[in-house]
Amino acid sequence: MTQVSTQVTDHGGGVRSLRVPIPNNPLGYTLVYVVDTDSGPVLIDTGWDDPLSWDTLVEGLAACGTAVGEIHGMVITHHHPDHHGLSGQVREASGAWIAMHEADIALVRRTRDNRAERWFGYMTAKLAAAGAPADHVATLGRTPAGILPNFSPALPDREIVPGELLDLPGRRLRAIWTPGHTPGHVCLHLEEAHPAQLPGNGRLFSGDHLLPGITPHIGLYEDPEDTTAPDPLGDYLDSLERIGRLAPAEVLPAHRHAFPDATVRVQELLDHHDERLAGLRALLTTPLTPWQLAERMEWNRPWAEIPPGSRNIAVSEAEAHVRRLVKLGQAEAVTGSEPVTYVAV
Repeated sequence: MTQVSTQVTDHGGGVRSLRVPIPNNPLGYTLVYVVDTDSGPVLIDTGWDDPLSWDTLVEGLAACGTAVGEIHGMVITHHHPDHHGLSGQVREASGAWIAMHEADIALVRRTRDNRAERWFGYMTAKLAAAGAPADHVATLGRTPAGILPNFSPALPDREIVPGELLDLPGRRLRAIWTPGHTPGHVCLHLEEAHPAQLPGNGRLFSGDHLLPGITPHIGLYEDPEDTTAPDPLGDYLDSLERIGRLAPAEVLPAHRHAFPDATVRVQELLDHHDERLAGLRALLTTPLTPWQLAERMEWNRPWAEIPPGSRNIAVSEAEAHVRRLVKLGQAEAVTGSEPVTYVAV
């Protein structure tokens, strides 16, 4: 691994990463990967749609000896704006294709078609049903301009099919469906010998599925039209176990830094969620709404210091964990409660 500049790292074997900034976000940046192919460079994710992010991407590509106009394609691990945000601009500049899993393409299509009032109505009802106080629900009306629901992401023109090799001449990159963080999240397995001969099974572009030192957000999928009861945390844990069995030699994640020995990190995450579920079950000896549960959960700062938008994410994560407990038969909704409360069984 060689540091080419402050923004670019050469991982060897025709793979480099660019640190593309995420404005006003503690994550700091998205690692956008540039993969050489016989048809030209391909990007794995593109970064946040912001002028500074765009300039950084352009400068980073130049440091790699290429340019935006030479990009052949983009493989997007999932639809979130810090991964997919610049895809449209790259396509306009290069004519490159954009590939994504069908489940996240559906979310992109819905976001493009969504009206602001419908989104606000859905979120208002959802937060009220979770037991959020009226003063918090009122913060939705003060949402800053420029984020969802006014976000209009680029519509992908290729579908990533799990289990299949992507059409990248000269490379063996296989898609692995890893739902949980989003319903269509994919990891990408580079089925080639590690350039530094690290032991293991190739390299894995892990998106947000497997990160060093932090756990990805696992909340309920925000889809007003979905009348089913998906289990995102269950999906995530199953996906983690699949990646653990793959045992790649090195993980190339979308945030922080590359790291070896995926099996150790997988086990750490499985243990973390086991401990968290056990802690939540202990809290539910008293019936609690998802909001009340989120208030009592452990976060990276006290609840009083968490801003309204982040509280919405926290409540969604609490709901995903409660749903997992319900699926496991360890908790249930209290009949007739409104807003709904849950209790351990």
